Amino acid sequence: MEELLSKVHIQINENIYLKNPESSELGRKIIKSSVDKIDELGFEDFTFRKLAMEINSPEASVYRYFESKHKLLLYLITWYWSWMEYRLVFNLANISSPEERLEKAITLLTEVVKEDGSFEHVNEVKLNRIVIAESPKTYLTRDVDVDNKAGIFMGYKQLVARVSNIILEINPSYIYPHMLVSNMIEGAHLQRYFVQHLPRLTDIVSNQDSIKEFYQDLIFKTIKESK
Repeated sequence: MEELLSKVHIQINENIYLKNPESSELGRKIIKSSVDKIDELGFEDFTFRKLAMEINSPEASVYRYFESKHKLLLYLITWYWSWMEYRLVFNLANISSPEERLEKAITLLTEVVKEDGSFEHVNEVKLNRIVIAESPKTYLTRDVDVDNKAGIFMGYKQLVARVSNIILEINPSYIYPHMLVSNMIEGAHLQRYFVQHLPRLTDIVSNQDSIKEFYQDLIFKTIKESK
């Protein structure tokens, strides 16, 4: 899978950026360093000035690619969802059983992310931490409807739709597949955050990925009981 993914070009909505960062070495450097700095500082303390200092380039050069740090965050989060969708497609290829595909999909979307090295300018582990901590800031905004109309959240929607369709293969009468999948993704992110910062809000089981196991149990029981 890694070899195939290394040949994949992640497509990002053109409404997010002013100049495609994938089109130049500087652009890719901006993406790599922004992941590093946001992961290190948090989004609130991250600025284009600090990023420019990190890449040893004028601050104006960053603004040639992104008009604001919010748009840069949108780019990173959108990249992440597109990357996850590609991983999902490759992992589920040639598996005929919808139950097995759903089990693998749940694992992929809830497990701890590992760096696969397929994209040299993106550290997937750091980006995953950013998604967990910062992704709600991309849609809990006044401009969410404008951004949605521009198709900026399409990658996330497509990912949710793919897993929802598997649920409907198993139980065509289940009426809440999108709600179930989006709650699983967002909930798993919260639980990963709780493990690190608020452990009394979750359940840590020795020698087990309790978050992954919880959502496997929850989703399959929910689908079965609704038949």
